[in-house]
Amino acid sequence: MAASVFCCLRCCRDGGTGHIPLKEMPAVQLDTQHMGTDVVIVKNGRRICGTGGCLASAPLHQNKSYFEFKIQSTGIWGVGVATQKVNLNQIPLGRDVHSLVMRNDGALYHNNEEKNRLPANSLPQEGDVVGITYDHVELNVYLNGKNMHCPASGVRGTVYPVLMTVQFWIASSVNFIILLHLVLKKYYLNSKSSECICL
Repeated sequence: MAASVFCCLRCCRDGGTGHIPLKEMPAVQLDTQHMGTDVVIVKNGRRICGTGGCLASAPLHQNKSYFEFKIQSTGIWGVGVATQKVNLNQIPLGRDVHSLVMRNDGALYHNNEEKNRLPANSLPQEGDVVGITYDHVELNVYLNGKNMHCPASGVRGTVYPVLMTVQFWIASSVNFIILLHLVLKKYYLNSKSSECICL
């Protein structure tokens, strides 16, 4: 530890900035190589419509991950995590061991089993922002930044954010904001209010 401190002090003393340059990370977006056959991805990988599911272009490697999307219109949809083995044409998602998905009715499904459900008075509506946290064991849902206290688990392996749409539902402003260091929001839960605090 002392060696680390002296190394940092030496960097600053010798005229260095003390900062370690980070290489540029690729943008994370909806992946047109991993989507259902009737799905359409537009707005540079930030909007999904059509019928089917689509994975994000990067897996969730961190032990605490967060991503969110804004509901542009009502309809049948789902959001969660899935492995690359998921059938993105099998709607609704959450019917197999390869996906853990919250559907538009507020139910969280894995392997065709309801794992949890949002409170009835807290179903996402048009204009709402739905956030998902995942720590490689448990998925939690946030609605407009508020923890819904409905954890679910079950999916195993390397997982990716997944969105599902049926017919004319549109999710816009998909933000994969903590998949990579430079554009990641790390989060922690404020123990008094259970709000998601993004840094």
